[in-house]
Amino acid sequence: MATPPTDEAEASNAVQRTGKHGIDDGEAPAEAVSAIPKKKGPPPEKPENIRIRLYVMAVSWAMVLFIGLPIWWWTTAIYRADLPLDAMMDWADGRACRPVFPLRISIDTGSLQDQEAQNLLRATQLALDDLNDFSAHHLRLQLSGPQVPPHTPANTSVLPTANQNDEEVALLVRLLPGQTTEAVLQPYAPTLDIHYTPNQVPTSASSSAPLATYIATNLREIFAEEQAMIAYLLATSSSPPERSPKALAPEVAEALAKRSTRSMKYSRTYHLTFSLFTPSATPSTWAIEQALEEHMKPLLDSFSAISNFTIDTQVQLYAQTGVTGDILRKEDLSGFINHAEWPLSPSIGGAPTLNFIIYIGDMEVEGGSKSWLIPQWGGVIIQPNIDDLRPAMLTFSNHLLALIGAPESLTLPLRLNTLTRVRSAGLLLKASSTLGSLARLTLALPSISIPRSVADGVSTTLAHLEAACDGLGGVAGLENARVAEEAAERAFFEKSMVGQVYFPDEHRIAVYLPLLGPMGVPLVMGVLKEGKAWWKRRKGGV
Repeated sequence: MATPPTDEAEASNAVQRTGKHGIDDGEAPAEAVSAIPKKKGPPPEKPENIRIRLYVMAVSWAMVLFIGLPIWWWTTAIYRADLPLDAMMDWADGRACRPVFPLRISIDTGSLQDQEAQNLLRATQLALDDLNDFSAHHLRLQLSGPQVPPHTPANTSVLPTANQNDEEVALLVRLLPGQTTEAVLQPYAPTLDIHYTPNQVPTSASSSAPLATYIATNLREIFAEEQAMIAYLLATSSSPPERSPKALAPEVAEALAKRSTRSMKYSRTYHLTFSLFTPSATPSTWAIEQALEEHMKPLLDSFSAISNFTIDTQVQLYAQTGVTGDILRKEDLSGFINHAEWPLSPSIGGAPTLNFIIYIGDMEVEGGSKSWLIPQWGGVIIQPNIDDLRPAMLTFSNHLLALIGAPESLTLPLRLNTLTRVRSAGLLLKASSTLGSLARLTLALPSISIPRSVADGVSTTLAHLEAACDGLGGVAGLENARVAEEAAERAFFEKSMVGQVYFPDEHRIAVYLPLLGPMGVPLVMGVLKEGKAWWKRRKGGV
């Protein structure tokens, strides 16, 4: 029989159930209610609300992708006209055109019989071909009139005559019988008179003759300087190595380099300024108009096929030079022109200006000279008075020819013809090089703007380059080369295109990021948040 608990036992059990702080650590009764409330989560989101939020987000992204992005692309797209890059690089690399100058030499055989003329022409052409070592510049002979015998067989080849060829004749060779062998160049016409003795005429049985060799040697000497100038142009251009001529002699190359540095850039129009500077009040007038009319105008008229010239004159009193002393050293010549006080006209109307100055004084350059040439600028003459302007005009004429880039030897007509051919080749090579630079710029900067005017300029350049290449050596070839060079320069330096070069991609990022960032961040974060919620719902459903 169990013994009922005593009061001491109950008290002991009560002490054991009481905790450290007097709180009962035993189990709470089943009917007890907790005094701490439980954390209550949000109610589950309705599927309709989720769909509405997704629809709003989809509409926002659709507006950005299908409305905002096309409008931005259309309003900020850079127009790039299509350029024939392959054709441009072909011209730049020298593959599209090989500059060739087949100079036509017309021979007037005079009293020679038809068969003798044919034999002489063949022998001279063979001698020229043997002497020529530059394929881009070769001489082709032709008779100056119909020299074909009346009973020539149909299968017999006939050498060309001037009437059978429309190309311009570079030189007329007149054969004149005489007592001695002599070659004389006419001073005012592209004509070479060859005096020969009767025993020098080749017979029908001979393939060579002393007269043929003599003519070929003289022709080679006449065109040697022109050949060297064209060879120098091709050697300093981007022509392929296989088309470049053989290396020029060092002294010849150095002389041609100095000449190219001294001469002006080609222009269709030049402005000439003739100035009289005097350190005192006299002379205040000079007979420049008459001197120009007599000594300068004929020369300028002969340039009409190459360039045009405008002229003005001036007199400046009390003009002091930039140097002192009666003997001028070579290093003093650069400071002789007093640019601070002398009113020298700059380029007028876009045409380059050539200045020709007469200074009244007794100074002279070391060595006794009283005139000198300033490269790409003009010429200066020092003389004690202006009683006779003829020597000064002749000196200025030589200065002008040097500044224009004319050859230094031969007669004036031949020098002008050579200048036409050399300028044609130079302009053609320069226009081709500019096209290559434009093509490389287009490929290197994909974001650069290419206006329609640039494409039109390239088309004009290519068309005139082809015409110039076909007609090198004549006035038409020079004009086509000039138009091509001007069109290429305008296309390359188009203002709206050049401005794009100075806005790199980093600049565009710096502009767009502050504008698109605040709008793009909420859209992107919303997509990420919805993606995370969808993933949770999917895991909870599983």
